[in-house]
Amino acid sequence: MEKTNVFGVVLAGGIGSRMGNVEKPKQFMEVGKKPIIIHTIEKFVVQPQFERIIVLSPKAWLNYTKDVIRKYIREKDKIDVIEGGATRNDTIMNAISHIEKQYGLDEETVIVTHDSVRPFVTHRILEENIHYAREMGACDTVIPATDTIVASADHEIISDIPDRSQMYQGQTPQSFKAWKLRQVFEALTEEEKKILTDACKILVLKGEKVHLVQGEVSNIKITYPHDLRVAEAILGGEKTC
Repeated sequence: MEKTNVFGVVLAGGIGSRMGNVEKPKQFMEVGKKPIIIHTIEKFVVQPQFERIIVLSPKAWLNYTKDVIRKYIREKDKIDVIEGGATRNDTIMNAISHIEKQYGLDEETVIVTHDSVRPFVTHRILEENIHYAREMGACDTVIPATDTIVASADHEIISDIPDRSQMYQGQTPQSFKAWKLRQVFEALTEEEKKILTDACKILVLKGEKVHLVQGEVSNIKITYPHDLRVAEAILGGEKTC
C-alpha cells in the first residue's frame, strides 16, 4: 500500500492573554529551561511517521519562532514555520494550503493538529491519532470528565446537568484527513463558522464521525500562571512515554 503522507501541525498562533501581562506569547515562556513550544516540537520531531512538522505562528513572531527552533531543535530542517490565521480553524486551513502547495495534498493526507502549549503529549497519543485519522478520517484526544458538568443557557440558572458518564474533556491532538476537513469547512455557512469552538466541530456539525483517542491527565494546556508551576512539577518527574 502506498505510504500516507502525515504532517504534524503545531498551533502556536495565540498570544496567551489569559497568562496575564507578559512580554511574549505563552508558547515562548520557559519551563524546564526551554520555551514551552520547544518541548512540544521535540515530541513531534522524534515521531518517524511525520513527513514534515508545520509550526504556525503569529505574524509578528515568525522570525522569533524560527530563531528559537534553530537554537534548540537539531532536526530543524524537518520544520516549516508559517503564519497562522485569525482563528484556530483559519490557522489549520493555512497549514493545509501550505502542505498542498509545497508537498501535494490528496484524500489520504493526514494532519495531526496540536496546541503548542501542550508539551506533555505522549508517543502513544501521537501514534493513536495517526492510526485513527487514517482508519476513521478524524479523531479527537479526550479524557473522561471527572467533575459533574453543569450547563447554563443564560449563565445564571442551571439549564441541564448531563450524564457525566457520557462527558469527556477535550485535549489535543485533533487529527484529520486534511482534504475532507477542508471540504467540509468550506461548505459551512458563515453562521455555522461563528459557533465553531474547535476543528472537530467542523465535522460534527455535518454529521461526520470523529473517533475518540484516550488522552492523559498530564497532557495539560499551559494557559494560566498556575499551569507553569504544574508543568515544572511534571517535568521534574517526567518519564519517556
